[in-house]
Amino acid sequence: MIHIVMVEPEIPQNAGNVVRLTAAAGVKLHLVKPLGFVMEDKYLKRAGLDYWDMADITIHESLDEFLSEHEGEVMYLASTKSKYRYDEVDYTEHEDIYLLFGKETRGLPESLLNDRYDHTVRIPMIEGCRSLNLSNSIAIILYEALRQGGYRGLESQGHLSEY
Repeated sequence: MIHIVMVEPEIPQNAGNVVRLTAAAGVKLHLVKPLGFVMEDKYLKRAGLDYWDMADITIHESLDEFLSEHEGEVMYLASTKSKYRYDEVDYTEHEDIYLLFGKETRGLPESLLNDRYDHTVRIPMIEGCRSLNLSNSIAIILYEALRQGGYRGLESQGHLSEY
C-alpha cells in the first residue's frame, strides 16, 4: 500500500486535488496538523469534487505523533534539497511505503530531512526554480511508484462512451 502524507498543508485547493488524486489511485492519504484550512473549506471540497466518499483519509495531530505511530515504516521524503531523483528509487521493495510532502511555503523540516537524508527524493527542475506546485509534485512521484508496481489494482484501459 502506498501512503501519501501531507505534512501541514496550507492551501485547501492543493489538499482537495490530492484527495481526488489519492481516491482515484486507490492509495491512503494522511493529513498532518496543523492544517492551513478547515475540512469544511469550500475550496477544499470543490477541488476534491465528488471523490470524498472514495478517499481513505487519516488526520494526525502532529508530525511527531505521525512519526511515532509509523516508526519503522519505509518513508521517502520529497524535498528540493535532496540529491536523489524520485525515479531512482525502487518503490516496490517494500509492502508499505509512505511518501511525505511538506507544507507549500517551507517543505519538510530540515531536521527530519537530515535524519533520513538517504530516503529523500527530488523532482529535477531548472536552476533557480524554487519548487513545483505541491499537488503536482505528489502526482508525479505517486505515479512513478504506481508505474513501478504495474498499476496494480487500477483500471488501465478506457472505453468510448458513444461508440
